[in-house]
Amino acid sequence: MPVCCTTALGRMRTAAVLLVLFLGHIVAPLEVPLDLPQPPTITLESPKDYIVDPREHIVIRCEAKAKPPPSFSWTRNGTHFDIDKDPKVNMRPNSGTLVVDISGKDKAEAYEGVYQCTARNEHGTAVSNNIVIRQPRSPLWSKEDNPPIIVQEGASLVLKCRPPAGLPPPIVFWMDHNFLRLPLNRRVSQGLNGDLYFSNAVVSDSRTDYICYARFTHTQTIQQKQPITVRVVNMDAFNETWPVFLNETDFFGDGATEDRRPSFQVPSGPTSSKMVLRGEVLDMECIAEGLPTPDITWAKVSGELPTKRFTYHNFRKNLRITGVTEADAGQYRCTAKNTLGSIHHVITVTVKAAPYWIMAPQNLVLAPRERGQLICRASGNPKPTIGWFVNGVPIHNVPDDPGRVVEGDTIMFEDVMTGSSAVYQCNASNEYGYLLANAFVNVLSEPPRMLTPRDKVYQVIMNKPATLDCSSFGSPIPKITWFKDSHPTTLEGDPYVFYDNGTLVIPVAQAMNSGKYTCVALNMLGKSDNQVYLEVKEPTRILKQPEYQKVQRNRDVVFECKVKHDPSLNPTMIWLKDNGELPDDERFIVDSDSLTITEVTESDAGTYTCIMNTTLDQDSASANLMVVEVVNEQPDPPIDLELTDQKPRSVQLTWTPGNDHNSPIKSFLIQYEDSLHDRGNWHNMTEVPGTKITAHLKLSPFVHYTFRVLALNEVGYSHPSLPSQQYRTKAAVPDENPIGVQGIGTQPDNLVIYWKPLTGLQSNGPGLQYIVFWKQRGVDENWKSVKIANVSNFTVGGTPTFAPYDVKVRSVNEHGVGPEPSAVIGYSGEDLPMAAPDNVQVHVINSTLANVHWEPVFYQSVRGHLKGYKVYYSRQGSLHHHNPHHAEQQVITFNGNRTHGKLPGLHPFSRYTLNVRVFNGRGEGPACSNVEFETPEGVPGKPSFLNVVNLSLDSLTLEWGPPHDRNGRLTGYTLKYQPVNNSNDLGPLEELTVAANETRVTLLNLKYSTRYKFYFNAKTLKGSGPTITEEASTVIDEGHPEPPPHPHPLSPTSQSDRHPLHKAHPIVPAFENASFALREDGVLVSWEYLGPENKVYVEYIVENSNEEWKKEKVNNSQSHTLKRLKEGLAYKVRVVAKDHSDQMVHSSEELFVTVPAMTSRQVDIATQGWFIGLMCAIALLILVLLIVCFIKRNKGGKYPVKEKEDAHADPEIQPMKDEDCTFGEYSDNDDHKPLKGSRTPSNGTVKRDDSDDSLVDYGDGGDGQFNEDGSFIGQYSGKKERDTAECIESSEAPSPVNAMNSFV
Repeated sequence: MPVCCTTALGRMRTAAVLLVLFLGHIVAPLEVPLDLPQPPTITLESPKDYIVDPREHIVIRCEAKAKPPPSFSWTRNGTHFDIDKDPKVNMRPNSGTLVVDISGKDKAEAYEGVYQCTARNEHGTAVSNNIVIRQPRSPLWSKEDNPPIIVQEGASLVLKCRPPAGLPPPIVFWMDHNFLRLPLNRRVSQGLNGDLYFSNAVVSDSRTDYICYARFTHTQTIQQKQPITVRVVNMDAFNETWPVFLNETDFFGDGATEDRRPSFQVPSGPTSSKMVLRGEVLDMECIAEGLPTPDITWAKVSGELPTKRFTYHNFRKNLRITGVTEADAGQYRCTAKNTLGSIHHVITVTVKAAPYWIMAPQNLVLAPRERGQLICRASGNPKPTIGWFVNGVPIHNVPDDPGRVVEGDTIMFEDVMTGSSAVYQCNASNEYGYLLANAFVNVLSEPPRMLTPRDKVYQVIMNKPATLDCSSFGSPIPKITWFKDSHPTTLEGDPYVFYDNGTLVIPVAQAMNSGKYTCVALNMLGKSDNQVYLEVKEPTRILKQPEYQKVQRNRDVVFECKVKHDPSLNPTMIWLKDNGELPDDERFIVDSDSLTITEVTESDAGTYTCIMNTTLDQDSASANLMVVEVVNEQPDPPIDLELTDQKPRSVQLTWTPGNDHNSPIKSFLIQYEDSLHDRGNWHNMTEVPGTKITAHLKLSPFVHYTFRVLALNEVGYSHPSLPSQQYRTKAAVPDENPIGVQGIGTQPDNLVIYWKPLTGLQSNGPGLQYIVFWKQRGVDENWKSVKIANVSNFTVGGTPTFAPYDVKVRSVNEHGVGPEPSAVIGYSGEDLPMAAPDNVQVHVINSTLANVHWEPVFYQSVRGHLKGYKVYYSRQGSLHHHNPHHAEQQVITFNGNRTHGKLPGLHPFSRYTLNVRVFNGRGEGPACSNVEFETPEGVPGKPSFLNVVNLSLDSLTLEWGPPHDRNGRLTGYTLKYQPVNNSNDLGPLEELTVAANETRVTLLNLKYSTRYKFYFNAKTLKGSGPTITEEASTVIDEGHPEPPPHPHPLSPTSQSDRHPLHKAHPIVPAFENASFALREDGVLVSWEYLGPENKVYVEYIVENSNEEWKKEKVNNSQSHTLKRLKEGLAYKVRVVAKDHSDQMVHSSEELFVTVPAMTSRQVDIATQGWFIGLMCAIALLILVLLIVCFIKRNKGGKYPVKEKEDAHADPEIQPMKDEDCTFGEYSDNDDHKPLKGSRTPSNGTVKRDDSDDSLVDYGDGGDGQFNEDGSFIGQYSGKKERDTAECIESSEAPSPVNAMNSFV
């Protein structure tokens, strides 16, 4: 009895293809190097269901790998197949593949059966699937006599095909005696069973050559049915001809066929059912007859049709769902509908499933004393049973192994020993099929070895994933670690992702990830390492895309396509027209970055695409070309406006478009005029696409409509059409109530209810009025109402102060009232608040800021909407007797229900009073009692003036005035001064302190003919105030030598020098030409500085903010780049110079800088000078090469072009290609060649081949031959390449096979 398969009911099905998907990475099965001992592994086998080609040898494939190499044997139909006894059967050397020679008298039928391959060596035995070998069959059509069919015009008709059953089933189609396909349409269609259905017959259906053909792909033959004659007659013709043609097959009525509701020709009855297997294709059909021809629609009763997996065929009569899943089970309803009615049919779909893998067992390599497990997990419907085998023998028939435990779909191993290697088979089966998997357990002790080639280079595009392989082998399984460049630390964490098989993945590769990577494999027996290299390339990007072009005929047009790519990659530019090749025309000139078309014609119009390919990526862009005779104009206005389908609230408007003047009409704008309510004014109503010439318009009652239409093309709108006839709608009750209803009191004892009145278009009838409703909330009373004319407000008097009311407004006209309105809340009028805040307290924070706290007033005393609180405060005077009295009052408002707030901008060393008041929408309440507080001392203001007087050869006098804002008690003044030479260099800084009661000071022993700079400020106990500066020069002394430097004694300042006052001479502004420029790395600020100070800063602050200026120091430069400015903000920027005391002495004008929101940080290589020069050189070289190629091409004449012409194009009857089971010309599917139809500057072009729909071309070139029974036999194509997998065009399952008969 065979092994590894369980009994299966029904017919054997082709197993589903196993796809094991891993998120982010595909993990390959474990590979053991072939130089190490290992059990056999099946590497190649024929499909389970193998229909052979009778013209070639039978090749049953079985390949395996093992160490030592395996030996092979076969079983046939469950018994040993002795190959040596059959001279027609040979086994290929070093392989288990069988080759059966059936070229002689022996037929393939003699070798039909179930085959299974076994590969074994000293470490274990692997087995293949059951391979069912069958011979294709193409039986002849049974003899039959087809009498003529007479059918009445308009009646339905079915022509039966009944093709012979073949293996695989044939492809059926209908043709005439000229071998031309019969036209199919909504009315005439072919069913899945091959029958030809007529929903209703017409006279033109009459013919004598309705022939059904069956094409058998494996035997390369076509069988044909005897022709059927059909005559469609009307009743008059029928009465004249019935004696000649009438027979028992005819059907007709007593009179002319009338229009009728649809009924289904197939399937029959109201319901049907269908079973399909998971993963297969579900085909459902509904073909209906009726007059007029019914339309078919589909829907899933219990859900939606599966997106992207369903398609309609046969004029929507077939619904096809591919890749069926369990979710596709349920009820599907097809509906046939015509103008007389509709009919439904419900198809109940049941989805079953042959076994499919959840987790297939994988090869297991273990070191001695290790543990491991094999998992065989499959699903299906019904649930499959799991069977385990060891070396092809059921596991319950082999000796027990204490280190092996079987638990359902899992085998667990513990403490494995050397020599316990074996091949385990797992079989999962149910009534619809089976799965068989081999997995070996190999016990080895091996140090690590690297399998990935050394020094391999990986190239990826920036921002794409990079996958670095580190394939290794060892037992125990080695641990993999990665290193980069020369760093001794292992790679871990972001941005790296590590997989168990050693693979390293960088999900988003960047330029900094380029470099050398080293992977190290380590186990207890040793270690091994390998180096790979990663190169991250710049992406290919089209910088200048081709643009839409509209040109006149016979003009030239140029499409530009400028590309940026990584310099190390070799780019290839390809141009396409309408996704195909460029025409073979000298007018199309392809340059390195452009396509030029000279003297364009109408046939040149279309979509042009440039594609830039590199070895790693590509980019593409497209643009349309429109060819016009003359320059476009706006369209002519539409004409012939007509109103149809007139209903009370809708009308159908149709029109005829005017001339579009070579620019397609994009849309039509429909406008209306209401001559009843708004005569003379046109309003936009709706817009429809330019492909439509009708519009269904929704109308309002009681309107006198007139319509007009405007057409829009690329140039603009046309003039309006002539108005349509007037259409008057009848009056009706209002459809809506006024909006914007609100209740607001204007006086303490009233409530004014406002609303937005309805327009004339909304009134729906004459006599529009409003019913106004109101009632006080929280009071048990009924609604009060009043009906008023068409106004927008109503005042309710005698209301309590600030009471809530429910209000609503309802529209009414002469035909009735509008819908029930919803109520809104309003309030009667407010009054002034009655109470003042209590417990007002002031907490002084510093000399200019204080906090105010208060307790809120009660809500009832507000008597309105609480808007907030106002704090009134005034400065009563300074605490210093020298300052004048200030009593101006200021106010600051705090909105909302606040209980505290801050008072900024206070004067230091001052006395204040304040009070707090609450306010509502009507006004302010009473003030609380005044609260007094004092502010502490602060730094003083700057001195009121600083003058230089009494200048002499070696002395001068300074006079000043006290600060206007002393902000405290002055403790003195600080004077600093220093000489300035002609080059604006500063000399040593001198400093002295002056008493608070002094107002002048004389400096002695100064250098004559020298300019000095003075810095002067006042002081209090809190610190120094701002500094004022002045400059002056001592008098020039001609002929006197310069005295030696010595200290500068001070003269008393109590007496006044009577010399006249002298102001310092004006100084040229220190900063000039301040400007800024936005750069990719920040904002570049430039200036010219003429001053002496060398402490220069660039300061900046966010515009309209209260923050302090931020500064960055400049080091001996006339420019500075600000890199810390935030994107999307506006700044004020200035350049300042400061003295040795860090006081600002000069400042530039303020610059207003706005930083863009998205400032690129990358340097565009296309803007670099070296890159532009390199590109120009390359472009010049390419131009020279193109000129040389063009000269050689003109000398060599035209290139040969392959051409072939056939009469018709039908893929189902053309010569068949064995590679894909289709008919017609062979195509080149090489992925490494340019796109089909592409063109490069140096390429030629290949013209498209046409195909024919005639059976004459089915042979090798000769005439088709028919057998005596009417069958057609011939070759569809040349010799098929041997040893290729067979194509099966059948959805039916193979014959049932006993799943237990698969092993010896």
